[in-house]
Amino acid sequence: MLQSLFNFFSVLLGTLNRTEMTALINTDEFENARRCRDPRFDGRFFIGVLTTGIYCRPICPVRMPKKQNVRLYRSAASAFEAGFRPCLRCRPESSPGTSAWIGSPYKVSKALHLIARGNLDRFSVDVLAEQLSIGPRQLSRLFQQYVGASPIAVAQTQRLHFAKKLIDETNLPLSEVCFAAGFGSVRRFNAVFQSTYARSPKELRKGVRGAKQAKGEGICVRLSYRPPLDWKSMLAYLEYRKIPGVEYIDLDQNAYYRTIAIDECVGDICAQFSETEHSLMLQINFPDTRYLYQIVEKVRLLFDLKADSEDIERFLRDDPLLKKIVKKNPGTRVTGCWDGLEVTVRAILGQQVTVKAATTLAGRVAERFGENYKVSSAHLTRVFPSAEKLANADLSGMGIVGQRISAIKAVAAKIATGEIVFDGVLETEEFVRRLCEIKGIGDWTAHYVALRVLNDPDAFPYSDLILRRAAVNNQETLTPKALLQLAEVWRPWRAYAVILLWKHYQQTARKK
Repeated sequence: MLQSLFNFFSVLLGTLNRTEMTALINTDEFENARRCRDPRFDGRFFIGVLTTGIYCRPICPVRMPKKQNVRLYRSAASAFEAGFRPCLRCRPESSPGTSAWIGSPYKVSKALHLIARGNLDRFSVDVLAEQLSIGPRQLSRLFQQYVGASPIAVAQTQRLHFAKKLIDETNLPLSEVCFAAGFGSVRRFNAVFQSTYARSPKELRKGVRGAKQAKGEGICVRLSYRPPLDWKSMLAYLEYRKIPGVEYIDLDQNAYYRTIAIDECVGDICAQFSETEHSLMLQINFPDTRYLYQIVEKVRLLFDLKADSEDIERFLRDDPLLKKIVKKNPGTRVTGCWDGLEVTVRAILGQQVTVKAATTLAGRVAERFGENYKVSSAHLTRVFPSAEKLANADLSGMGIVGQRISAIKAVAAKIATGEIVFDGVLETEEFVRRLCEIKGIGDWTAHYVALRVLNDPDAFPYSDLILRRAAVNNQETLTPKALLQLAEVWRPWRAYAVILLWKHYQQTARKK
């Protein structure tokens, strides 16, 4: 009883300190979303309830607390640092998460993106700050101002949430959950859960209701997103560009299948969208559970699940050119990728040929040099070859012209030696510059790869011919320079404008 009172008053006092005040957001702005339990705001803010010491998602089904008894926070990490513990009912760990760039300056957005990719599991905050070309103290100040929590707290909350998700949704042994979520030891894992939930991981799992997947079905987790999301369009995009043997899309089942490889380990995944829920079910078949978080994050980036379409579309609707296109195409997201090498090779093969021809050539590369893979699905037969393999491969006799063979081998060699990386550390301009240094890779190819690989919401392949035609309402074609000038008002969402204009061109071309 005394401990409960102590925790309660700690939360009350915590609302007055400077750190938390920077984390708080205006209740009035989000009050209607809170009262309506609007799923479009899930992950955009979190609700700390003063009377219980718990923080919840806006969609939490429990009895609605009074306005004077709540505090709203920018992130789960800021609510946690303020002394609130996660709700066991709405499970904040199942939230779509906060889009890294919402309301934050570029450096903070970039840092959040790198943390989500696991950078603080491998490096220190000092290294993270160095990657962003700022000092550690400045990074900490920016995080307190815009996120309401330190970089370490964000990473720890991310780790805790993922572990809780695995406890609730899988049959994975708790020792494997511990290391899959990035905890350094089982003792630390148990201590954090006891401190946060006042229960051990074992006790939490006993309290989980509902059956989990049967043994032998792989590991299944549900990934939420904020509506709207035009996932049917994304699946159609991937279907048209799939690499035979490596990827398979079942449009009837709303599912995307592919083989994956990480550090010499191979496996496969299936991502299936729900027609009725704002989520996809991800099934993972992979031999090493230490890579689970990395796999889940890659899938989130592949389908752009963290984006906030409401925020992006509200901004783009202010432009007269995009207004009607946005209205016609709600939930447009930027389709990412699983592997940067794969997309780069695919883009090189697609130079001056049809999409269908590039698909055929990519399939030949996978068939000849990819590792054989056998699963229950007859559609997945190959793992795409590694950079090391392609750098030394003999690509002659496959219908690929000599210049493109040289470009593929050169880019593979640079990836193998670490001269080109796809971890999101490099700025888009620097990444494009390095790719363009390779003979046979031009401006269009480099910018297209950046759009798919870097998850930069402002990536913009301004030399694209279709884009230069779609951006005008007559039969003219803009110059790249003219398109760049026109697109200035679309910042920082130019990547989304690209996808909208490509859709628009496809829709209008069919009518002509």
